[in-house]
Amino acid sequence: MNRCTNGLLACLGDEDYPYAVPISYVYLNEKIYFHSAKAGHKVDAIMKNPKVSFSVIDEDTIVGEEYTTYFRSVIAFGKARVVEGNERLEVFKDLVEKYSGDQPEEAKYEKIIGCNETYIIAIDIEYITGKEAIEYVKSRK
Repeated sequence: MNRCTNGLLACLGDEDYPYAVPISYVYLNEKIYFHSAKAGHKVDAIMKNPKVSFSVIDEDTIVGEEYTTYFRSVIAFGKARVVEGNERLEVFKDLVEKYSGDQPEEAKYEKIIGCNETYIIAIDIEYITGKEAIEYVKSRK
């Protein structure tokens, strides 16, 4: 969760169809956080049913001679909620820092101050699991 910059959020969409959307995120305090517009399909789905899953693919290397990939991934299950107060400010700072690259500090500060038009959403993780190619497991032994 800490190494990647994007993952796939899955929730229950319109007419109970699965809805999965790639998002940028930060993993902090054993929670997943992301920002979102205050209106749209993703927010509507979360407000209707907060149960979500979030997956990240950390590694996916094609190994042609074996007709496979060596992979590493993680999936978390939990409930999404809109973040308020100090938690919101802390998370927004972390999101800006993670995705701002080498931007000047004053530009980062302006982004943080002007963040009222978006939600910060947390996924409170209830269960998390991962999977990786057996070759990665064996290489650590």
